[in-house]
Amino acid sequence: MGSATREALARSVSALADLGSKADLATAEDLFAAGRVVADSAQLRAVLSDPTADAEGKAALVKRVFASLSEPAVSLLGVIVAQRWSSHDDLLAAIEELGFRAIAASAPRNVDVVGELFTFGGAVTSDAQLELALRSKLATSDSKVALVERLLSGRASKETVAIVRQLVEQPRGRSIRESLRAAARVVAAQEGLTIATVYAAAPLPDAQAERLRSVLSATYGDLKLNQVVDPSIIGGLRVQIGDDVIDGSIASRLAELRLQLAG
Repeated sequence: MGSATREALARSVSALADLGSKADLATAEDLFAAGRVVADSAQLRAVLSDPTADAEGKAALVKRVFASLSEPAVSLLGVIVAQRWSSHDDLLAAIEELGFRAIAASAPRNVDVVGELFTFGGAVTSDAQLELALRSKLATSDSKVALVERLLSGRASKETVAIVRQLVEQPRGRSIRESLRAAARVVAAQEGLTIATVYAAAPLPDAQAERLRSVLSATYGDLKLNQVVDPSIIGGLRVQIGDDVIDGSIASRLAELRLQLAG
């Protein structure tokens, strides 16, 4: 992410915070819809991401094109397009991210969006046919959305369904695994949490997972654990938090031993 995009995203997130409770799930849905329109129009995408174009003119264009959307969504789009982005892909990513953040900020306290995204991600990872169905270029967006809604109906909140629906409707070259992880990171960040991905040969017992979370939180702040079952770990754990990797797995130690013997 270039410095221009980082600054532009920070200002856009600040604009979302200024809206407070006015930004909700409906706002997010409108942002997602606008993002898809921009992505499908090369001309609109070029104009709105042009750093040399007049900011007020771009904001006015947004109001005309998206006049049917809610006022909070149009307001946020105006702020987003007024910024200088490193690329049009960054512009599209920002529209999507503000949608995710609006969902996270407005979700009821008893709704664990991050946890539900982790659960769905685990289902995708463990089912090759499901992953293929969600990333197939031969399947239509409508069929993928219908599949998501059928799988998550009664099992996940409307907030999580909206996020996953957006990911399959506008993959932007990402795998479903990658996009689910990215969405979870954004939602967690909006909630003031950091994600620790824990790789183990089998799911950790609840008490052990909570002890691990408590120990890691002492260094990294509030954490949300994402457990990934990986038989290649053999024993022990591998934990990734951002760019930090804590590898205490038996597989890692055996690999180090083989390197030492080979040397």
